[in-house]
Amino acid sequence: MLHEVLRNIEQRRRFVLTSHARPDGDAIGSALACGQILRCLGKEAEVVLRDPVPRIYQLLPFAEKVVQADRINGDYEAAIILECDSIQRTRLDGLERKFLISIDHHLSGRPFAHVNWIDPKAVATGEMVYWLAREARVEITPEIATCLYTALLTDTGSFMFEGTNEHTFALARELVVAGADPVHCARNIYFGHSTAKMRLLGAALSNLHREGPLAWIWVTQEQMEKCGAKEEDCEGLVNYALSIQAVEVAVFFRELPDGRYRVSMRSKGKLNVSAVAARFGGGGHQCASGCAVEGPLSLAVNRIMAELKQGSTVQ
Repeated sequence: MLHEVLRNIEQRRRFVLTSHARPDGDAIGSALACGQILRCLGKEAEVVLRDPVPRIYQLLPFAEKVVQADRINGDYEAAIILECDSIQRTRLDGLERKFLISIDHHLSGRPFAHVNWIDPKAVATGEMVYWLAREARVEITPEIATCLYTALLTDTGSFMFEGTNEHTFALARELVVAGADPVHCARNIYFGHSTAKMRLLGAALSNLHREGPLAWIWVTQEQMEKCGAKEEDCEGLVNYALSIQAVEVAVFFRELPDGRYRVSMRSKGKLNVSAVAARFGGGGHQCASGCAVEGPLSLAVNRIMAELKQGSTVQ
């Protein structure tokens, strides 16, 4: 399927690239790198996202070129959608009339595009973009390597998630040899948080609950406003609950303005949280997935915990 993707790229000149709303490191890194790879092939490429580039990724190469919009406007011959299982996940209008190429590595990936390259064996969509560059004989410049290393680092949970193996580190080595600075990448991601996020973390941990191998935290809309926090400040908070010894699965509930709750689930590997998220219309990785459920909070917690306990293999 890689050859089919490359063949369709070769046949066209103007591309728009995008990923899911509330983009994470793999979404941002993959889109930025893929866009530059297309430019190296002599194509016109523009990255358009529904939400802004999060603070911790704004120093990545090419990030300043990202267009934030709610609609695709432009005479693009094709759209490359990275790390999505549907055009709805992008929250962008106008994609439905484009020739679509999907590049995704999620277990929950679905063939919604005209050309679908889905490889759950890849630990990140950034890994697939790397192989696209190699197949297209595009040089992995230090800038491209930095974007792809960021994608790899974040989507493997700093090389902690299930699926991380010798091939993952071989790829990381290739990217470092190509010019990615692992120290610089990690510092931007893990030491680039806002004061508001730290205050929000305190609010979330004050709501910490634990039941055996399960732990969960939450923040309300009121707490978000009191802390002056943005949507991106919620990223990664669930990992603090997961870091508790003997906790196998952690969940973070974030109240939305409409009263629903966005749910982020993390697992240390004994439970496939992607399968649980899929029952609520979500998806993701075996160890990192998400969905949205109706409130109030007590109902949201009860529904998610019931599913986790029913499908749990943790002891």
